[in-house]
Amino acid sequence: MSIKISFRKSKLEKTSANLVLFVAERFNIRPIKNYISRLEYSYISDLLKTSDLKKRLLDFNLTSKKKIILVSIKKNIKNSEVENLGAELYGIINLGKNSEYFINTENIINNNKNFIGYFLHGLKLKSYEFNKYKSKKETRLITVNVLGRKNNLSNLDQIKFNALEQGTFYARDLVSEPGNVLHPDEYAKRLNSLRKIGLKINIYDEKKLKRLGMNTLLGVGQGSIRGSYLVTIEWNGLKNKSKPLAFVGKGVCFDTGGISLKPAKFMEDMTYDMAGSAVVVGLMKNLALRKAKINAVGVVGLVENMPGGNALRPGDILRSYSGQTVEVLNTDAEGRLVLADALTYTEEKFKPKFIVDLATLTGAIIVALGSEYAGLFSNDDKLSKQLIDAGEKVKEKVWRMPLNKNFDKLIDSKNADMQNINYIGGAGSTTAAQFLQRFILNKTPWAHLDIAGMAFSKYGGALNSGGATGYGVRLLNRLIEDNYEHD
Repeated sequence: MSIKISFRKSKLEKTSANLVLFVAERFNIRPIKNYISRLEYSYISDLLKTSDLKKRLLDFNLTSKKKIILVSIKKNIKNSEVENLGAELYGIINLGKNSEYFINTENIINNNKNFIGYFLHGLKLKSYEFNKYKSKKETRLITVNVLGRKNNLSNLDQIKFNALEQGTFYARDLVSEPGNVLHPDEYAKRLNSLRKIGLKINIYDEKKLKRLGMNTLLGVGQGSIRGSYLVTIEWNGLKNKSKPLAFVGKGVCFDTGGISLKPAKFMEDMTYDMAGSAVVVGLMKNLALRKAKINAVGVVGLVENMPGGNALRPGDILRSYSGQTVEVLNTDAEGRLVLADALTYTEEKFKPKFIVDLATLTGAIIVALGSEYAGLFSNDDKLSKQLIDAGEKVKEKVWRMPLNKNFDKLIDSKNADMQNINYIGGAGSTTAAQFLQRFILNKTPWAHLDIAGMAFSKYGGALNSGGATGYGVRLLNRLIEDNYEHD
């Protein structure tokens, strides 16, 4: 099903069409008297007496062809709550058989000039579906007509909302693709196509990576018939040469665990082990589409972790791009090997203001935080606070977890500079982050987001209907807008 949204400055007339009307808290319906007939008003008043007024939306079928949906707006409502209202509206209109709705904006009692923008943003984010491989697709189109003077969004605001939706949907699309389609070779091709929207793309294939000495990244992919890549994606929204903001993503297109093979049950979900990279790509697409006034770079390591005849073995020792050596005790702790080389290269090549990396890195973070928060590990209090604040605003929340030199002994190796897992047990997410921190060599402000519990949802969330969530695109966009973007 697809949604078409149109804006009209005309006022809502009393009509037989399906209506969406905004009312005050606890469904005070006096302000909507002018938009429905006296009989309809009386009928809804009676129904409200036995309705659950704690709900935020109530819908009433007045006839077989006319539905009225009331949206309750509380005082001092936050933008994220407005988005959730829009998402709830989608839940109602998606289940119904009606194909056209009129949203009246004239009686919105709210000071937020972008109220309707956030409302429609939530509606559109919730409407996403991935049905590319279904032979029979639902072709129903729902038209939403937004009426009234208060529906006006500036061109800039419309561009921003649209860019954020496209970036989020692109990330969701990438995560949703099966491993036989979106392998590293195909992924690199798709990223190359982003040049057309103004992004500068550099693709480092295996030959280039070998010359650079990116052996931890290459080690992960050496068991696959597919290539391994590092791709840099640059957006230069400022004319000056100011330091860019850097975002690094883990792109393990499919993770079997390698020789340290995963159990068969739920292995099919390992198509989303590249979600960190998808977030970085979606963010960069968003920045380009809205022509963000910022310099930024996205760096993604693209590999496939397979148990082939040339696969990495437990006990192998690799020399990273940083020069540090790693003893690989478990080939299923592969994401940190990909990120290790990507982080050092990003810091050295681009000398960024900060680095934020994202990865579906550990199952341990799901044990700790479930699907409510991403784990945040950082060497910088300022950057951490900015991420926490941004996450609260868009409800893509992060929770700061500890880093401490005392954890280092758990990943020190007898045979190399470090080992890639903690064999003693415990602190799985922290020791993984502690490992990554060793590859930040010049004290660049850095944050690691472990999004293993957030990238994919079996049951759906406020702004997604299940499957790939695109978690992180809106979080990082808000981080940039609030703290780093120049007017």
